[in-house]
Amino acid sequence: MTDNSKNFSIIDKDLTVEGTITCKGRLIIKGTVKGTLTGETVIIANEGAVYANTRVAQLTIAGTFEGDIDASGALVILSTGRCTGKVSCKNLAIEADGVLNAEVSCIIPEATDQKDRLLEENRP
Repeated sequence: MTDNSKNFSIIDKDLTVEGTITCKGRLIIKGTVKGTLTGETVIIANEGAVYANTRVAQLTIAGTFEGDIDASGALVILSTGRCTGKVSCKNLAIEADGVLNAEVSCIIPEATDQKDRLLEENRP
């Protein structure tokens, strides 16, 4: 297991990045990202904006997000966060006043899916 606690990156305010971004560890976005974003833990700060197709483990939105999200773990939308697009995630949390305008699908762990099928098959 690698120690990603030391991997920490920031896209600061007044910085716009267009294209493909791939990161390990934690990425904090205070500026603007357009394109494709792949990473582990991504945090969009209040002043941040992301317009991208995103594949991450964890995503926290305090700013603006528009695009597609594929989060293998949690998607958290804070009270100042705005999310528009298509979302696929395992866990979803939205604080009061947070906005989610998206097509949402939840990832069902395979073990749970198998358990549900067995229960369904064995129902009287």
